[in-house]
Amino acid sequence: MEIKFESLDGSSFEYRVMMIIFAFFSVVGLLATWWVIEKGIWVTGMYTRVPWGLQIVMAVYYIGLSAGSLVISGLYGVFGKAEYKPFARIAVYVAMLFLIAGLLSILTDQGRMDRVFVEPFVHFNLQSMFSINPILYIGHILICIVYLWALFCEKKTLTKVIATLAFGWAFCVHSGTGAIFGFGARVLYESPLLPASFVAAAMASGTALMILLIVTLFKITKRHLDDELIIWLGRFLAICVLVVVYFLAVENAYRAYVVELRHAAVYYLFGGIHSLLFWIGLIFIGCIIPMFILFRKKTGKSIRWIVLASSLVIFGVLCERYVIVIPGLTNPPELFPGMEITFSAIQEGFASYTISFLEVLQAVGVFGIIGFLFGLGLKLFKLLPTEARILDPNI
Repeated sequence: MEIKFESLDGSSFEYRVMMIIFAFFSVVGLLATWWVIEKGIWVTGMYTRVPWGLQIVMAVYYIGLSAGSLVISGLYGVFGKAEYKPFARIAVYVAMLFLIAGLLSILTDQGRMDRVFVEPFVHFNLQSMFSINPILYIGHILICIVYLWALFCEKKTLTKVIATLAFGWAFCVHSGTGAIFGFGARVLYESPLLPASFVAAAMASGTALMILLIVTLFKITKRHLDDELIIWLGRFLAICVLVVVYFLAVENAYRAYVVELRHAAVYYLFGGIHSLLFWIGLIFIGCIIPMFILFRKKTGKSIRWIVLASSLVIFGVLCERYVIVIPGLTNPPELFPGMEITFSAIQEGFASYTISFLEVLQAVGVFGIIGFLFGLGLKLFKLLPTEARILDPNI
């Protein structure tokens, strides 16, 4: 069956309203960022003990969505499942946009934005994940551009080669992001499992995002979509969530087992608002309920229930990103192992952090920019298939 792609007309009232809303969000975010630059990053509530806030949480979250979105395109490009070809173009485009969103989030978090475009490339250090990751991010965007071109031109051999490269590169990108935290940074960060855990959460959130996006777009544009395609993705999502739960269990069992980490483990699991996000947001809402829905025979074959489970997974992984980034900073670092600090000129003990209104506006701005680019892409490029059907295995 030949699959035809087309762009949106973009003349409808609903489309114009959507683009105006995204443009408004973008302007609000730019104004908030300008204010932060003028007054200093301290107006966001961040300080020496907690130098990373909501924008870094969102950056890690977006980078995960980007890597996970490529899983759907990989079903066609890497594994040759032709029935998922209708979703390949939009999956690659979304993957590229979300990586841009991650970079924009990092940029808005910087006090000296002018140095971001120079320092990582001039002073390269192979022993620093902060130095390695910009190369991975830029390479990922370039690979996505070539991947899209190969899909548009229907170059099957090149598509398979680039898809395989993109698939592997996406794993490296998110493993590298996880390594920033996991490779000897802070007590609550340090874990050799963290890069793999990041990849598992990325695959779960990216798959959930694409399920929501595909179902929504096909419904709004009134295109035919076979339920079996989404049901299979729902089963895949259930396995991804199960893997996430496994990594979470092993990481926290390790913290509880190692004597030196037990105090930090208690703080992580039972220490405040982040603990509520862990148990209620991540474990219960983001993992247990979705697995119950997706593994249950009746609800696992219902598109509405699969969409609900996908929404919960996306929220749960957002909570997971928060409870990775923030508690690791608010927990006091062990500057001198085995010794007690009796006097210090800087604040000791547990630090506090609250998401500021300016950070929220910046996050809204990044979302607005990416939403606007997504809407623009639907109008300018042939990303949407006319239909998506299960292929006859006898053909």
